[in-house]
Amino acid sequence: MFQGKKVRLRSYENDDLGKVMEMYPKVLNTVVKGTIFPISIKSEKEFLELSMKRNGDCFNFAIETLDGDLVGGCGINSVDRKNSVAEVGIWLGEAYQEKGYGSDALRVLCSFIFDELNINKVSLNYFEFNEKASKCYGAVGFVKEGVKRKEIYRYGKYHDVICMGLFKEELKR
Repeated sequence: MFQGKKVRLRSYENDDLGKVMEMYPKVLNTVVKGTIFPISIKSEKEFLELSMKRNGDCFNFAIETLDGDLVGGCGINSVDRKNSVAEVGIWLGEAYQEKGYGSDALRVLCSFIFDELNINKVSLNYFEFNEKASKCYGAVGFVKEGVKRKEIYRYGKYHDVICMGLFKEELKR
């Protein structure tokens, strides 16, 4: 378990399935690039079961408050060891957004990546319409590195995907 000021990152447990199924479908539009469609309990259970197993340098964490409330998830989606870059993702239930949980979780995750995995750079992408994500990532120290123009079709029009990066010395702990 890795702890910040507001949250701790821990492994997913079977008991998390109900809460994840309650929260995650409501935020799919901000984290999934492809077509949004309902998630089955079976597929989410399979994802959680995979997340509970070690998968090289890729990790998925449940995010819980220090009081033990599950509020979201985050993880390392890929690691490029040759170039020492890790790509991450994070999601929070709507009720837990804009309360500092996301930035705290991301700080803990990035500290783990820099200090434990000895990675040089952390990268992430977000959709331009996700202003909450933009504020969160900036608060952690991420810097905008580029734009994939009109890369995602959502809400009846095309939107940019914003690319950001962070080095250890830029992390606002």
